[in-house]
Amino acid sequence: MSLILPYLFFTTLFITQLIPTTYTLPEQGQDEKCGDFQIPFPFYLSNVNNSSSSISSFFSLSCVNSSTLFLNIDSESYKVLHFFPDGVLVDFPNTSLCRQFNDLKSFPFSGNQYLGVSSENVVDLYDCEDSSLCKPDCEKTFLMPSCEGQSGTYSSCCYPLSDRSVWHVNDSFSGFSKFGCRGFSSWVVLPGSGNGKRGVKLEWAVPRNLSVGTCVINADVINATSVASGIRCQCKDGFIGDGFAVGVGCLKSCIKDGKEVQGKDCYPNKHGIKKTTILAGVITSAFTAVSLMAIFCLLKRRISRTDKFVSDQDNCSGSILSQKTRRSCLFAYHELEEATKGFDNGKKIADTTMYVGILLEGSHVAVQKVQCENERDLIRILFRVEALFVVFHKNLARIIGWSINTGYTPLVVYEYPENGTLEEHLSRARYQQIPFDWYKRLNIVSDTAIVLAFLHHENLPPIFHNDIKSSCIFLETDFSVKLAGFEMNNEESCGKNDVCSFGVVLLEIITGNTKLDFSKLALQKIKNGKLEEIVDPSLYYHEQPVFRKEQIEIIADLATRCLLYGGDGKLGMVDVARELLHITKDSVDGSSRRVPALEETFSNSSLLQMISMSPDSIYVP
Repeated sequence: MSLILPYLFFTTLFITQLIPTTYTLPEQGQDEKCGDFQIPFPFYLSNVNNSSSSISSFFSLSCVNSSTLFLNIDSESYKVLHFFPDGVLVDFPNTSLCRQFNDLKSFPFSGNQYLGVSSENVVDLYDCEDSSLCKPDCEKTFLMPSCEGQSGTYSSCCYPLSDRSVWHVNDSFSGFSKFGCRGFSSWVVLPGSGNGKRGVKLEWAVPRNLSVGTCVINADVINATSVASGIRCQCKDGFIGDGFAVGVGCLKSCIKDGKEVQGKDCYPNKHGIKKTTILAGVITSAFTAVSLMAIFCLLKRRISRTDKFVSDQDNCSGSILSQKTRRSCLFAYHELEEATKGFDNGKKIADTTMYVGILLEGSHVAVQKVQCENERDLIRILFRVEALFVVFHKNLARIIGWSINTGYTPLVVYEYPENGTLEEHLSRARYQQIPFDWYKRLNIVSDTAIVLAFLHHENLPPIFHNDIKSSCIFLETDFSVKLAGFEMNNEESCGKNDVCSFGVVLLEIITGNTKLDFSKLALQKIKNGKLEEIVDPSLYYHEQPVFRKEQIEIIADLATRCLLYGGDGKLGMVDVARELLHITKDSVDGSSRRVPALEETFSNSSLLQMISMSPDSIYVP
């Protein structure tokens, strides 16, 4: 009876966690359309009775003939060409024909507290007497579109406003007259392409001190670059929307049945949730016995299919496992084949031996293929799986089961968060310009260092990963870490390899480059004092405040030391974890911010004592 009550408690707790808290988002502005344009926050149609019209009297939109949209600022009307998440592309006022060049005074607006000329604009200046402002690397020959929509090849002066050596925020275009220029054209590069679109991009923001600038809980605050004291809300990964409490907010986004769905469709129907019975799990010793019994039975009977052995086991794919009442599952090999579409290469996680899959009951898993040559290898691997199974840490991906085929190929099944891997997010940020800010990256490597230090120093014998890479770092929707992908058949008995490999991961969060041979080039650049040349372009290194540039430099130094001194044991994972915890105390704006406390990670442990007794020990509030 003493065992039944705790199991009932955890079962009840688990089932209640399955039912998400529902909420509704404001419908404000959702029905405002003009032609092909869906009107996003904070813009509004002036002829629609909408509460958002109280946001600002500095601008509004008007829809002409139900098809053409104009942005009204002061006494001018600018035709809207395109909406961006952070701005709007407009044409020159009072313009009906495409002109190769416009007068320097033809675009009178330079900025207010809601809108500003974006530094992403590139200008093509006509007939300038002083060519000192021209930038030869402006690449206008294939970016600048002509009036016919093709790439322009004008023999004029190209200047990107992002250079800011001549043009500054809130400057008007007429300022280029001091260089003797007689006219200009403007364009902006569209996201995800190398092509430009004619017009002037205006960045939008909401004044920081206004109540309408409040962000919802699933959004981050982003500082505007071209609007003084302006901010925007940006939904976190896994959510879409404008992020503002008075706007659309943030709506959960997910993939369901191969299609992208949003909002309530991402959550299971309360009435459709099957009643799940969570049995009293098989604890450590029982798991070991069952594992070895399965191996010996498999080898002794020479069965032709794993299914015959599984017939006496619980149906793994038919039950969801609670972290509190943990038990292992012996999956039928064909179940995991079906879940991963026959271990299709499209399901493979980057350069690992893991494959993403979905079980019959809908759980997302990562299935790791482990190569072994004989029965001895198989037994050693299963012992390693068992050792990992009984270790619990919030930043470890839970092992929920395993399988074996007749060719002695063990499969290890991990929980797989739907937010993907660190490698995926770095690649999206670098090559698709999908935001992945520095503070998230820093917290991710900090969590990873903590769990590695825990495995190295809080287990007897120590547990080493032996294959640390960004593709083995799974991420929850809140970007907390779930480490997976252990090298199961490696007998290395020290953590040197982990420290060196972790140094490569540190370089990857700086550069966004996850190519295997990139670390040598990165180290050479760091050594030569050219760190800025390899920083991920999506981090906008040159626009970062001084304290964040210093953080990036410190991480580059730590990565270098991991690679140089990790191999000979001069730098251990405890040292790395301590340094990262110290760095992550600084928040996005440089103020102190709570990070996972050491006491929560290494409660009453020798590692906590080691860190707290160190002369350079840190204090975590």
